Amino acid sequence: MIDDLPKPISDYVQANARLDLDGMLRPFAPDAVVRDDGGRHVGTEALRRWIQDATIASAAIFTPDTVRHQDGLVVLEGPTHGNFAGSPLRFTLRFGIDDEHIRSLDVSL
Repeated sequence: MIDDLPKPISDYVQANARLDLDGMLRPFAPDAVVRDDGGRHVGTEALRRWIQDATIASAAIFTPDTVRHQDGLVVLEGPTHGNFAGSPLRFTLRFGIDDEHIRSLDVSL
């Protein structure tokens, strides 16, 4: 994993490596917004369903290998391995954060 990631992002990535749904959810703000695969997910319960369906169900583990800061966002890139067609696929995750929480996440190939 990349060293020196902001804490909420580091917590999310570490929980993903363990496929820990609650640990992945914890860093998000209660009103956070995730955009992934054409969908928009807002708030804790919607994010819980998204994590279960998009990550836990297919054992999808994201391993970031690059980080950059762009337009006020923290952008991670890396492969995702799991039980899904085409695995591994390279994803880009764009995080909007504050000091304590992930406020937004955009996921793209």
